[in-house]
Amino acid sequence: MQVTTYWLEHAWLDTNVEPGVVLEVADGRITAVRTGADAGADAGAGSASAAGPGAGAGAETTARATSGAGGTTPPPGAVVLGGLTVPGLANAHSHAFHRALRSTVQVGSGTFWTWREIMYQVASRLTPESYHALARAVYAEMALAGITAVGEFHYLHHAPGGTPYADPNAMGEALVQAASDAGIRITLLDTAYLSSGFGAAPDRHQLRFSDGTADAWAERVSQLKEREGVRIGAAIHSVRAVPADQLSTVASWAQERGVPLHVHLSEQTAENDACLAAHGRTPTQLLADHGVLGPLTTGVHNTHLTDGDIALIGSSTTGTCMCPTTERDLADGIGPAVALQRAGSPLSLGSDSHAVIDLLEEARAMELNERLRSRTRGHWTAAALLRAATADGHAALGWDRAGTLEPGALADFTTIALDSVRTAGPVPRLAAETAVFAASAADVRHTVVGGRHVVRDGVHQSVPDVPRALADSIAALRG
Repeated sequence: MQVTTYWLEHAWLDTNVEPGVVLEVADGRITAVRTGADAGADAGAGSASAAGPGAGAGAETTARATSGAGGTTPPPGAVVLGGLTVPGLANAHSHAFHRALRSTVQVGSGTFWTWREIMYQVASRLTPESYHALARAVYAEMALAGITAVGEFHYLHHAPGGTPYADPNAMGEALVQAASDAGIRITLLDTAYLSSGFGAAPDRHQLRFSDGTADAWAERVSQLKEREGVRIGAAIHSVRAVPADQLSTVASWAQERGVPLHVHLSEQTAENDACLAAHGRTPTQLLADHGVLGPLTTGVHNTHLTDGDIALIGSSTTGTCMCPTTERDLADGIGPAVALQRAGSPLSLGSDSHAVIDLLEEARAMELNERLRSRTRGHWTAAALLRAATADGHAALGWDRAGTLEPGALADFTTIALDSVRTAGPVPRLAAETAVFAASAADVRHTVVGGRHVVRDGVHQSVPDVPRALADSIAALRG
């Protein structure tokens, strides 16, 4: 068994930052974590000696056999990661094709519903081949941002007009292959989308989303197989898109297999009003009535909730995935994340429409949004926000023993530079606060997935020109 040793200049270990941490990795998992590998005041000198002249805080090198006065330097042969290393980030909610909308939807005014029409136009042009090219570039962008696992909320199943491809899961398989090519893990949340609204037939844009019935959806999605780096989960697009009498079919499919089940929930007040008109209850109450809520379920957005809704979500330990950059981009509103967490709902984070792909921004936005609403500060510590972006995000996507730097966990981690114009200055013990409240995706220097470097010194190892890959794939969609 080959063991790779990493020496981390600083590492976030669940609640605190430790200097000089040795991490051993074998067979894709962390086998040992040793703290105290550096000696306090000599940390900078030891790191510089091992890394060699001119190595910055984000640089990766291989340590030479050296010793420094006052403490232990990196072990001989160790891979040195300067900066702050944290567990890999989990992007719990993604629509990969929405990346093609960036900037386009910023022209003019409107609402979520006018934005949706532009989104439909992009969706109508995608094929399995073009979706693979776009998603590969999008997932590579995620890797550059320190994301090691993505939850892809996938409902673009069939050809335009609704005709299935020869392989009925061709679009889903394109996403799975794209994630593999980009070097990150994926939970494909195959989504039931059957109606344009509370029993109405799908409109012409939505025909390619629909399997007709939940039973037909279940038959198709059952053909998808998990493999290395791939989990298969389920999703209910929304209460407007899955008729009430078919909600339990999707929920039962996920519960019988013990896999994640996600659902867009109360993102828009218009959906709440329509649900009340159709069923005399809120979307949350409707989901509860049909057995959808529970510890395997995550509500995405959970924005416009009643106190009763919050109690139902919390008491059932249903998770909440907040997507602050999308929620503000679409003028959706600010969800009651504090109340949901206090009620018992675990929090995770997603970049959703990819207005930006930056989980550090999502984390701080959740706190800063709450400050604006409440006019008080300090609702979550940096450690709590990092947990939402790491361990709790992985749990929402069905990845066990992930999102932590501890023996037995997946060897997925990312390193954030502490010497950029955004991060230079603060004392090392506050490196987590620096990362969450000042750093951006641009400060990510290394991303390791399963012990394999996917991003090294800010360069993706299998998609070396990610901007070009994004530009080319998006241009192809525009014709």
